[in-house]
Amino acid sequence: MQEQPNAAGKLPWTDDRVELLKKLWGEGLSASQIAARLAGGVTRNAVIGKVHRLGLSGRATVSRPSAPRPRKPRQPAHPGQTTSYPTAGATALKPQTRPVPTPRPDPAPEPIRLADIPKGERVNILMLTDKTCRWPIGDPGTEDFCFCGHTPRPGMPYCESHAQLAYQPLQDRRRQKRAVNQ
Repeated sequence: MQEQPNAAGKLPWTDDRVELLKKLWGEGLSASQIAARLAGGVTRNAVIGKVHRLGLSGRATVSRPSAPRPRKPRQPAHPGQTTSYPTAGATALKPQTRPVPTPRPDPAPEPIRLADIPKGERVNILMLTDKTCRWPIGDPGTEDFCFCGHTPRPGMPYCESHAQLAYQPLQDRRRQKRAVNQ
């Protein structure tokens, strides 16, 4: 007699199907593999649910290939450093890292200070335009507070020297942070 699907279009858990489930589970097949063999609309989750309801455990381990899996080559954790492994003495096979020399950028121009701006040329907030550097100079709570006022870089709110202070490349900031933490 052929099994009839239920209202949901799935075949019921008959004694034969439960026995096959127990056998395949004991052989170490995964729930997905068992669901594929049982067919009839049985899903991986249905297999897992039935296994738990039956209280099955103690699975046979699936035989693993004797050769280890080939590993993917790893990228170095710190791309700016190289690692070498010495082969002599008490430090044998301990990694030693050496920083790779990086070219130093040209020194940044000195930023403009409050003392560098004569009193008559100081720019207050009411005088700011898109043609003036908006870098604040001094303490906003004091009478001497002003803005740089020099010609900004095209498309930026700051002049050349203040733009270099404001927009530091991410790599430079990380390098400076590491130097401070060491």
